[in-house]
Amino acid sequence: MGGVSRRGALKGLGATLGLAAFAKALAPLQEFAADMSVDEFLQKHYRELTPEAMKDVLGRLERETHAQYGAKVHIQDVRPQPGVKFGYALNLSVCIGCRKCQEACHVENNHDRDTNNSYIRVLEMDQGTLDLAKGVVDYDHAVPAPGKFYLPIQCQQCDNPPCVKVCPVEATWKEEDGLVVVDYNWCIGCRYCEAACPYHARRFNWKTPTVPAAEVNPHQSYLSNRIRPKGVMEKCTFCLHRTRKGRLPACLEACPTGARVFGNLLDPDSEIRWVLANKRVFVLKEELGTRPSFFYFFDE
Repeated sequence: MGGVSRRGALKGLGATLGLAAFAKALAPLQEFAADMSVDEFLQKHYRELTPEAMKDVLGRLERETHAQYGAKVHIQDVRPQPGVKFGYALNLSVCIGCRKCQEACHVENNHDRDTNNSYIRVLEMDQGTLDLAKGVVDYDHAVPAPGKFYLPIQCQQCDNPPCVKVCPVEATWKEEDGLVVVDYNWCIGCRYCEAACPYHARRFNWKTPTVPAAEVNPHQSYLSNRIRPKGVMEKCTFCLHRTRKGRLPACLEACPTGARVFGNLLDPDSEIRWVLANKRVFVLKEELGTRPSFFYFFDE
């Protein structure tokens, strides 16, 4: 952690923002801190936990989830695989804007049912333009519509992630396999990462998520799809609870047109490497230097 503590970071935030702005930024933290258990408050950062400490944390989270949601869950600490760097590619020529990927993300990642949250936004765009500001997310007509194409956006898993740089408590970081993750128990909810992300890929839990017991996905991971508490930031992790075990992301499996390609960028024989070598590939907002691991392409 490089000597960074929550106390020190919060003190620095107060000096930088001023008292009024500081209080507003941390209002969500004040709201949910009262509900935290002593064990949760004293828990160390993910990267400081010993295997035994992590086992205790996972057991506590499983018990808390069962008590709050009435569902028995199994939460694991799924680590990166050596020799793997994940990449994602999306064929805009065949995406039809059906938002099945968005729905699958919602269910797989135990999102709040009241807000219908998802890590994926699907923009309806006019053909011939890539002006994201003109994209429409709340279209309600039959798709695909004439003269339109569809641009799904989620976390780009940047190699130079601005969200990581601005976190005052190091609650978010990039792992060896290229995934940007969040320690939800360490996040203070200041939302700096949300403001820094140029892809609008982060979500904030304004309230305790509502998920009926029968709809809870019980197969969970500490850094991905466990039910996040109120007052913290969350984001897409390429379904690391699945992909680090050799499975595909839920959004890819849900796509009816085969628009999505996922794989290991370090494997020269992988499908995604073939796409990068043989298609007209681009990344969003390349001029910002974020170096995304999420690629888009059109068929010739």
